[in-house]
Amino acid sequence: MIIKPRTRGFICTTSHPAGCAAQVQEQIDYVQSKPEIQGPKNVLVIGASTGYGLAARITAAFGAHANTVGVYRPSSGSEKRTASAGWYNSAAFELAAQDAGLKSFSVTGDAFSKETKERTIKLIKEELGKVDLVIYSVASARKTDAETGEVYNSVLKPIGNSYTNKTVNFHTGEVTEITLEPATEKEIQDTVAVMGGDDWEEWIQALRGAEVLSENVTTISYSYIGSEITQAIYREGSIGRAKDHLEATALKMNELLKSTGGRAYVVVSKGLVTQSSSAIPVVPLYISSLYKIMKEKGIHEGCIEQTFRLFTERLYTGGETPVDESGRIRIDDWELRDDVQAEVVKLWDSVTSDNIYELTDLEGYRREFFQLFGFETEGVDYEADVDPDVKVPNSI
Repeated sequence: MIIKPRTRGFICTTSHPAGCAAQVQEQIDYVQSKPEIQGPKNVLVIGASTGYGLAARITAAFGAHANTVGVYRPSSGSEKRTASAGWYNSAAFELAAQDAGLKSFSVTGDAFSKETKERTIKLIKEELGKVDLVIYSVASARKTDAETGEVYNSVLKPIGNSYTNKTVNFHTGEVTEITLEPATEKEIQDTVAVMGGDDWEEWIQALRGAEVLSENVTTISYSYIGSEITQAIYREGSIGRAKDHLEATALKMNELLKSTGGRAYVVVSKGLVTQSSSAIPVVPLYISSLYKIMKEKGIHEGCIEQTFRLFTERLYTGGETPVDESGRIRIDDWELRDDVQAEVVKLWDSVTSDNIYELTDLEGYRREFFQLFGFETEGVDYEADVDPDVKVPNSI
C-alpha cells in the first residue's frame, strides 16, 4: 500500500509505519548521544505508545538501560488499512530494544480495565519481579468504569462563563474568533472521571497490593498549566479541574509510598503538538506562537528533550528532587519565562490570517502534527509500497 495522510479535522486517519519507525529511531539516537543516566532498572509505562509516555520509555531504556513494559490500546493494521501511529511506534521500539539486548514487553488493552491491570501484574511478576518507576501517561477522551460499566466523556470547555478568543485552522492558516459555552456540572464531573487521578491511583494500589513495586518506587503523571492566554480554556476550564484532581492524587499517593522510600509526583510539562492539544480551540495558535519565540531563543524542546531533562535534572540527580510550592515537578520553566511570555502576548495581539505564517511557526506546527502519524519525516520514501500490517514483538 502507498500510504498518504488523510485528515478529518484535528485527526489523521492514516499513519505510516516507516515514518513512525524513523521518528522512534531519532528519539533513540538523541538519548544515546547523551551521557548515560543512573536511573531506573525496571519501568512500567501506562500509555506508552505516543508523546511523553513513548519518550519516557525510550529515555529509560536507551538512557538508563532499563527493562520496560508498555501498556497501550491495541490498534493493529491489515492489508487494507493502517494501524495507529502508536502501534507502529511500539513495534519500532520493541525491535530496537531487542537489538539492544533489553527486556521489553507490550501489554495491549484498555488501561482503565481490571483485566489489563491483572495481565500487566502477571507479566511483571514473571519477567521483572518488581518495577522501580511507574509512568502514567494515558490521554483518553472516554472512560468506561471498570466497576459499574458507566461511560464518561471528557469535554474541553470553560467553567462559569462563555469564552471567546482567537483560534486557527492549522490546515489552512485561517485565524478566526471562537466562542465556547461553559461546561455543565455533569460535564465537569465526567471530565474529572476520565482525566483525573482515579485510574492512576487504581494502578498504584493494584501494583502495590500484588507486591510488584520496589520499596523506593517512583511514579509520575503529567499535567499542564500554560500561559494566561490559555487559562480559561485549559487550567481554569474542565480539563483544569481534572488536573487539580490529578495533582491532589499525587500528594495522597506520595504520603502512601514515602514510608518505604517511594515517591509520587505530577510533572508539569510545556505546551507541545499532540493529537490532544490539536483538539483544544485556541491552543494550536498559542503553541504556534510559542514555538516561534522559543526556537528563536534556542530553548525549544520536544517530548524527548523534555523527558531527558526530567530524568537527568529532576528525577535522578543523586539528590533531592526539586518541586514547586504545590509539590509538582516543573519542566515548563522555559515556556513560562517572563521574556518568552511577553513576546508571545505581543505576537498574539497582532496575528491575523494575513500574517500568521510570518509571525508564528504555524508551518512547524502543521509539520509536527503530521509527524505524529509518521508523515513528513526526512529520509522516508512516501511513494514506496509498504505493508501496513506490522506485528509488535513481545506483545500480549
